[in-house]
Amino acid sequence: MIREFAYRSSLFAAASASVLLIAGAASAQEAQDATSVDDIVVTGTRVANRSRLDTVAPVDVVTAETLEQRGSTELATQLAATVPALNFPRPSATDGTDSIRPATLRGQGPDQTLVLVNGVRRHQTALVNLNGSVGRGSSAVDLNAIPSSAVDRIEVLRDGAAAQYGSDAIAGVLNLRLREAREGGGATLTYGQYITDFTGFYGRDDKIRDGDTLTVSGWQGFALGDEGFLTASVEYRDRDRTNRSDINPTLGRITGGQGDAQAEDLSVYLNAGIPLSQGWEAYGWAGYQKRDASAAAFYRTPTDATQNPDYGNGRKYPDGYLPLILTETTDWTAAGGIRGNVGEWGLDINLGYGSNKIEFGAENTMNPTYGLSGPTEFYAGSLEYSQLVLGVDASREYDLGWHGPLNVAVGLEARRENYKIGAGEEASYARGPVLVAGGNTLTFGSRGFTGFTPSNEVDEDRSNVGVYLDLEGEVTEGLTLSGAVRYENYSDFGDNVSGKLAARYDFNPNFAIRGAVSTGFRAPSLQQQYYTQTSILYINNIAYETGTYPSVSEVGEALGGSPLQAEESVNYSLGFVARSGPFELTADAYRIDISDRIILSETLTGTATAAPGTNARTIFDLLAPYGASAARFFINGVDTETTGLDVVARYRSETAAGNRLDFTLAGNVNDFKVTKTPVTESGVLPTPTSLFGRQAVARFEEGTPPWKVVFQTDWEAQKLGGTFRLTGYGDVLAAGATEATDLELGNALIADVEARYRFTDNVTLSVGADNILDQYPRQSLRENNTTGAFPFSNFSPYGFNGRYVYGRLSLKW
Repeated sequence: MIREFAYRSSLFAAASASVLLIAGAASAQEAQDATSVDDIVVTGTRVANRSRLDTVAPVDVVTAETLEQRGSTELATQLAATVPALNFPRPSATDGTDSIRPATLRGQGPDQTLVLVNGVRRHQTALVNLNGSVGRGSSAVDLNAIPSSAVDRIEVLRDGAAAQYGSDAIAGVLNLRLREAREGGGATLTYGQYITDFTGFYGRDDKIRDGDTLTVSGWQGFALGDEGFLTASVEYRDRDRTNRSDINPTLGRITGGQGDAQAEDLSVYLNAGIPLSQGWEAYGWAGYQKRDASAAAFYRTPTDATQNPDYGNGRKYPDGYLPLILTETTDWTAAGGIRGNVGEWGLDINLGYGSNKIEFGAENTMNPTYGLSGPTEFYAGSLEYSQLVLGVDASREYDLGWHGPLNVAVGLEARRENYKIGAGEEASYARGPVLVAGGNTLTFGSRGFTGFTPSNEVDEDRSNVGVYLDLEGEVTEGLTLSGAVRYENYSDFGDNVSGKLAARYDFNPNFAIRGAVSTGFRAPSLQQQYYTQTSILYINNIAYETGTYPSVSEVGEALGGSPLQAEESVNYSLGFVARSGPFELTADAYRIDISDRIILSETLTGTATAAPGTNARTIFDLLAPYGASAARFFINGVDTETTGLDVVARYRSETAAGNRLDFTLAGNVNDFKVTKTPVTESGVLPTPTSLFGRQAVARFEEGTPPWKVVFQTDWEAQKLGGTFRLTGYGDVLAAGATEATDLELGNALIADVEARYRFTDNVTLSVGADNILDQYPRQSLRENNTTGAFPFSNFSPYGFNGRYVYGRLSLKW
């Protein structure tokens, strides 16, 4: 009843006045007059010069100016502050996910939103999110690998678009448009830290200052010839870790490290274009980022008999130890192409490459089987994903005697992907010479993050080719119809056909309705198909492997695994656009049905001591021939239904004196339901066992906010300016191991404030605070946090670091 009331209330609140600051003039664009709020978009339509308010499907435009107006310099955090349908939580103690965090759109998986850069498919990260966080089981695009200083604007298509763009575009599309400038430039220096008060259950009562973050960024335009351009962007960021762990009641001191990882990154992006002869143009871009991060794992106690043993002559860590997980991420991208006209056809041919490599390590730790003199730092192996994509797009207009021309677009996309796992050093996974200490069998492998073994190494690739046809035209006055069909062939799982039909009717220049129905798909990623990592457990003093296995491996097949197939979706949307001078209002209801979602199964465990004929004994018998005692794998089989509403309202007032006032109110309501879950195949176990349990279902259904509303006002008056933002989040559930340990994090209202003073036209000083009221989510139940290490849930949509205070000096020339 409470949830239904919140759902209905938020629908009413969002629809009655509504939604988001998503437009504004980028500094390189011409100033708009007070009644013009349109932006030309290229996402979701292949018709030239279509504005975001004239599209058949809902498209938001987030400008560089909008992204800047908050304390965080991370692109994904900036975007989540602006688009209510997008969320970007800040998990901790989730291995590589601490430093490569996934974003979600409309509550769907992070890998169900397609990311483009200048219209070309962006590569995914090599990381598989395996632990208890939003996006578990996915491999998504790392938005923070792209510096915000390189971005001119981001177009957010909130509609299914697989028929137009291919795999992954189930929830929608993010298209990052890079800066294009042949002169001028800018630079910013941003410094901030968390200044917060935290009181824990176990006695921590601190005024905390941590998470110091320094960001230096800049961009410069250069002329190439008479009309060409080269825009270079550079960004350096250095962030200290935060820690919100409480006092450990057993030891009387803080032993955990829950918070943001320490991270240092350097990004460089180039974007260029130059006219050729006969109306043709060459273009291209390249990007690089190097990110080093260090995140806390789980604390090992001073008396841990298997992970911090007494060797008879002492312990390596008499006070216990907190392992640190190291990730060194290198991200490369480069693309180039030409575009022009062949007869009446506009032609665009491009080739893009991208790669993401993550090298893992661990420090302040040990491999217990290497004894007192063993190493404390380890190289734990690597993950690497790369993609090569060729795109050919052609379009032209036909005059069929309709009210407007019919735009016909056809194209081809060919892609080759590769995925690799590299082994760590031997000491990171091996069994050393010391097997027993103090009568206890020791665990082995580097604690905190066990290295990839040689048996985990893979080097797999696949290819696919897709072709599409896209039609759009104004059939009669006011009525625009569009349709698309796409055929894809993958070398590993076969064919797929997707289609889309959409329509828009403009009753007059101020009001229109629009709607669409489409089918879509998401191909299983190579990461989901081939990721494997094993560690060692002892049963009766015999070592057995336990871990994550490919579904088509011997272990996976023994448990009923089979080759992964594509997820399939059906999207429906219906909405309206209303505008009058400087006021605009859009509302779009949607439904997303997805079948055969790919998920990471529950861990199936066995034991040799279980009674014959029981599941535990059967699993042991199935896995023992492969040297394993517990396993999980990726599998199709979850069906979901999502219904929701996006509403966006904006009013912009600008005077001749240059004063500007901008009001926006944006909201998203999202209701997510799991309608089917998989169980073990018949005959595998005596009693069918769920492969997607209650906790996993709850994470899907209630792990993201059921509603989110953003109110923002921006004003400029002579030399002064400011931004005030309120963000409301619906109650998120942190699912426990049992229903009794579930935790509702509570509704939240977060206030952000920024004030700006312009010394000259080229120099601006900004100061502000994100979460100025220092709000925290509800703390974890004591029974879920007996050591004080994890007072907060990873599912908090706004994190758990408290108030962030910052200053920014901006220059432009």
